[in-house]
Amino acid sequence: MFDFKLYPGRKREEIEFEEENKKNPEVTIITAYYNGHMYIDETINAVLNQTFPCWEWFIVDDGSTNKESIEKLKQIEKIDERIKVVHKKNGGLADTRDYGAKLSSKSAKYLFFIDDDDVINKTYLECAYWTLQTNKEATWAYTDLLNFQGAEFEWIKHFDSEIEKKENLLVATALIRKKDFFEVNGYELREKAVNEDWNLWLKLLAKGKKPVRMNFFGFWYRKKLTGSELARSQENKERALSIIRKTANTVKERVEAIQFPKQDYNWEKIIDNIPENVQYRIKKNGKINILMIIPWMITGGADKFNLDLISKIDKSKFNIILVNTNPKVNILRQDFEEQVIVYDLTTFINQKYWFAFINNLIKQYRINIIFNTNSLDGYSMIPALKAEFPEIPIIDYIHMEEWYNRCGGYSRDSSMIEACIDKTFVCNENSRKVLIDYFGRKENEIKTVYIGVDEKKFNPDNYNREEILKEYKIEKDDRNKYILSYICRIDTQKRPMLFAEILKELKKTRDDFLCIIAGDGPMIEQLKNKLKKYDILEDVKFLGSVEETAKVYKISDLTINCSIKEGVALTSYESLSMGVPVVSADVGGQAELIDNKVGAVVPCLQKEEEIFKFEYEEEEIHRYVEKINDILNNLQKYKEECRKRILNGFTIDQMIVNMEKNFYEVVSKPNKEKIENGYALKKMKGICNELIVKNFIANREEYNWLCQQVNKEYFGYIPINYSNTSESCGYNYFETPMGKFRLKVIAITKKLHLYEMIKKILRKIRKN
Repeated sequence: MFDFKLYPGRKREEIEFEEENKKNPEVTIITAYYNGHMYIDETINAVLNQTFPCWEWFIVDDGSTNKESIEKLKQIEKIDERIKVVHKKNGGLADTRDYGAKLSSKSAKYLFFIDDDDVINKTYLECAYWTLQTNKEATWAYTDLLNFQGAEFEWIKHFDSEIEKKENLLVATALIRKKDFFEVNGYELREKAVNEDWNLWLKLLAKGKKPVRMNFFGFWYRKKLTGSELARSQENKERALSIIRKTANTVKERVEAIQFPKQDYNWEKIIDNIPENVQYRIKKNGKINILMIIPWMITGGADKFNLDLISKIDKSKFNIILVNTNPKVNILRQDFEEQVIVYDLTTFINQKYWFAFINNLIKQYRINIIFNTNSLDGYSMIPALKAEFPEIPIIDYIHMEEWYNRCGGYSRDSSMIEACIDKTFVCNENSRKVLIDYFGRKENEIKTVYIGVDEKKFNPDNYNREEILKEYKIEKDDRNKYILSYICRIDTQKRPMLFAEILKELKKTRDDFLCIIAGDGPMIEQLKNKLKKYDILEDVKFLGSVEETAKVYKISDLTINCSIKEGVALTSYESLSMGVPVVSADVGGQAELIDNKVGAVVPCLQKEEEIFKFEYEEEEIHRYVEKINDILNNLQKYKEECRKRILNGFTIDQMIVNMEKNFYEVVSKPNKEKIENGYALKKMKGICNELIVKNFIANREEYNWLCQQVNKEYFGYIPINYSNTSESCGYNYFETPMGKFRLKVIAITKKLHLYEMIKKILRKIRKN
């Protein structure tokens, strides 16, 4: 999932903020430094790259003896006026951190401790600041951790204060409320290598202070196998644990942490701004600054469009800030972060503050365009955003209309608030026609921009067919057969059961083919069972999820698409770019890409509302077989035209040129009608904000389910949060794929329904 070589701080990418933002710091950063010249430059880069500028930084030299390290400190002082180097006699890590904390300015509300070899991602301080500003009951905020260099692994632990007394679930680096830190006398320990971080967390828990676990990898810990403070504390294990046991005994009550992602929104008022939050803005940069709102960062056609756009757009002219709105294990987040600044709202801030946070981003980055692509939450906020910022144009991109999803899906959402949207982009002419004819949109406000494909990456000349056949373990007898590829998520929208029917019928007329299925999904076993029933399982090779789909196309002679719904399928673009013809259902804009020179489209005879019906018209099946046979019998003629089709209008570079042109247009030629609508909406701000409330409430169950799926993927089970109670009895144990866990059963609670709920959960666990 991660490329551990792409850690933050490798290079300096400092954001230029207005000078006044650097005065009156809100956060004091403290770094204990001891002969730390080896990696401190990367730590400095990581801090200077922060999206939050209101900090001061004390680098406390704990009596360094290395000449190079001492010389490095002299250089550091000159880098930034917010960085101050101070010196003291050697006293160890805890003593040095406490020393630095006492130097904190009066204006600073928070302390942040980071070692001289560790790094943090660009948004760490800002996200931690906001989460503590909006969770007043919490004392410190931390993120999940990535170990890099000496050892590479993820550290994701669901916090439980009872387990914390016996095993440290927390990480060393966190943003801490200064007043709470001093209430427990800071680290206090004056011994070296004694798990001072763990001891501090226990001291805070003993006072009933709670943490916030932000659910993203913001902290990168440089795992040195020898010579680190952690390694030394392990060598000093007996003494270190004796101190921990003593402090753990002072933690008398369970402390409930705030842990993201979570669903707890309950009709709270949506506010525009949080008055006590400090304001900060970047300097004018002469670029078009775009706030882009997306649902997630995963593998999919729409997500590929988002990543391609932010990767290839001219960054000397455009600056994109990305906001994510759906709980998900975002496997592509690192790819997005390599290109732009990313804020995943689900990982650090309660839903009721989302709108206030986005308002702050718009001011902070001097946003010129608000751009929503496939985010339902984004659509719910657009009227309120237009009321707040009438002069800022708002655009969106729709990848397809879905009649089985809210009778139109995002096409309906966009049309509902067309008064606020300056321009809507679609990926095919058919979708444009639907918006105009069915939803009554204005023709001049809907524009087609084809997504396209990276023709340099998807180039058949880059791959060796024989090597791939060996890699995929294709038997020698099958290598001379026609290879048909079916590349997609194996789910209802892609109609895998129709694909099985097509293969069954094709088998009646020829046996000179092998089918390769690349993909996974909830219907994979159902598909295998169907193929087994038809006695054609031996004619199919399942590859599972494939990262390099170009390899599949290279060995394929034909790509088949059975989807009941598409915009223009990414697989169609890729296949043609690799010189492989396509047979597809005639849905969305597939016919705009696939003409009779490069493949064929087959009329879709199934209604969208019957998507869960797995019985298909014989006519549709026969037409697929007819087109497949026609192409295989004239294969070379079709192959010669495929790549030409892509190069003549369907490349990513052409898409980027079109999008950049349209960005310029919406900024340089503001739509006066939309601006007037924005000012009119200002008078109805309450209604606009209530639309956000309605959306959060309407989707509460789905949001909660998504949160559970994230936790399930990370921990192997759905963690249970405990409520504080004065009395309890017994423990129950249950097994999970992650090991044996202890669940405390609450016998007496203030809310009896909670006890009944826990009993039901336990019964289900025992059954499973």
